[in-house]
Amino acid sequence: MLLVLCVDLDDDLGRKTETSTPVVGRDAVEDAAVALATVDPEDSDVNVLFEGVHLYDDLSTDERVEVAAVTGVEGSDVQANRAVGTEVDEVLAGLQTSEEVRTVIVTDGAQDESVLPVIRSRARIDGVRRVVVRQAQDLESMYYTIKQVLNDPETRGTILVPLGVLLLIYPLAVLASFLGLPGAVLGLSSGALGLYALFRGLGLADAVDELVERARDSLYTGRVTLITYVVAAALLVIGGVEGVDRLNDYRAATGGPLPVTSVIAALVNGAATWFAAAGLTSSVGQITDEYLHDGFKWQYLNAPFYVLAIAAVLYALSGFFLRTVSLPTLAAVLTVGTLMSVLSTLAFAVIEDRGVRTAK
Repeated sequence: MLLVLCVDLDDDLGRKTETSTPVVGRDAVEDAAVALATVDPEDSDVNVLFEGVHLYDDLSTDERVEVAAVTGVEGSDVQANRAVGTEVDEVLAGLQTSEEVRTVIVTDGAQDESVLPVIRSRARIDGVRRVVVRQAQDLESMYYTIKQVLNDPETRGTILVPLGVLLLIYPLAVLASFLGLPGAVLGLSSGALGLYALFRGLGLADAVDELVERARDSLYTGRVTLITYVVAAALLVIGGVEGVDRLNDYRAATGGPLPVTSVIAALVNGAATWFAAAGLTSSVGQITDEYLHDGFKWQYLNAPFYVLAIAAVLYALSGFFLRTVSLPTLAAVLTVGTLMSVLSTLAFAVIEDRGVRTAK
């Protein structure tokens, strides 16, 4: 008796279709092949199962033939071979024949053929049929690769975006030369590619997506932080402009080149108050949202005091380098800022601790 044995070493059939194995009989194997092809048409084990049915039809006219499909397990080759051996034993035990059973093994590659010694120890092997799909390999491989690139959002964004920027350089150069701006295109294109490379290299895609999602949630749920962050950003811009104006005024007053410390001190001195206002605005918005959404803690109130202390220290320190603040004044500001931070931390920690004890 001849047994056509279809081998699926990594159990694609069982995992993808939940078909119980081994599968014995022509109709059962054909149904299993159809089920696997319906779930995953690209799985090569589909061809193995149909080839087993095809061999059964060709050989059954000359001798007594049976067809079966056996599977292993995913992951370990040793465990997979053992599982195949167990299912082969089950198939052989179910064959109602007193004749010697010979087998023809149908596989889709060398990996599945590693189970041949296991099968040979149980039945004689007359032949091995490796199923190879006929195709124009170069053309179809190129088509399949392009198709996979276009369907995969990650690969599509990585490859097609830089390619699109490069392809746009020439038409943009023509347009720029027509408008009298021939050098702008190369700079903008290289800048766009550089920003994209940094964006992808630093892995900022998830961070930006999360930021957009949080902003959208804040807009829909009416969070105060959405407004306070916008106001804080505007205050930061104003602070930057004010710092530059203070630097220009100081440079005009001194009438000469400035050392690096004076430049930094002038920028900080002009921007400190505006930066403090931005920090207070954002922290008050965050505290308000935490209170409205039942996540408030007394320790959150440390933030405004810390912002005021840091701003006062930076303003006094920069003023000292600009010779607008005396040393005793700087010492007093440093002392007051330190005490303010320490006392606020202790005070709100005590209040928080008493609140927890009262709740218990």
